Amino acid sequence: MKINGPLIKGNFIDRPNRFLTIVKIKDKYVKSHLPDPGRLKEILTPGRVLFLRKEKFSTNRKTRYTTVLTDINGELVSLVSTLPNQFIKECIEFNRLSFLDGSSIKKQEIRYGKHRFDFLLTDKENKPFYLEVKSVTYVENGIAKFPDAITERGKKHVKELCNLVKDGFQAGIIFVVQRSDAKIFQPMWDRDPKFCNALYNAKQCGVNIWCIKARLSKRDMTFISEIPINLKP
Repeated sequence: MKINGPLIKGNFIDRPNRFLTIVKIKDKYVKSHLPDPGRLKEILTPGRVLFLRKEKFSTNRKTRYTTVLTDINGELVSLVSTLPNQFIKECIEFNRLSFLDGSSIKKQEIRYGKHRFDFLLTDKENKPFYLEVKSVTYVENGIAKFPDAITERGKKHVKELCNLVKDGFQAGIIFVVQRSDAKIFQPMWDRDPKFCNALYNAKQCGVNIWCIKARLSKRDMTFISEIPINLKP
């Protein structure tokens, strides 16, 4: 999947709020929109290399830049939390995910009850399949972990997917690791035990849970492979 550029190199200075970064580009300080509202404290450290995209002027924008990627020990990591949805859409359309072989997208941003899910698919037998996509950027010692902060919304999504399965539907979650250095996925129990417990219970009730990793460059995002998951505490 193509990443729009060109990208400009800078260094992280500060994060005044969840959606804003202050970045130094050469001898100039600029404000840049951060499309990932996650905690990111282990990633956004002082001086960290960032890659920004200069956006076209718009009266609706408060900043002229968007923070797109960061460099962690030579590993490019995406800071766009919506990128996985676009990526999964392309992967399904080109049939790159063996565990969703033959599936097609019927609708995106589908509402069911009080909740909205990322995709409604149909499988080989034309049966509906509700799919939620989660962005993962935190990796420690080869272990991809999610969430890096408490996510009440994420917990509700997981529980509702479990309810869908109990009602006779198919449902699943794909965790997309937006970096290539992960070898296994596990929930971050010490950060949000309620979400992690809900995820563990969802697996037991029949919700499909997968994790894939991708390689990022300044030009594109490419699928590498599915990686194992360990949901136990």
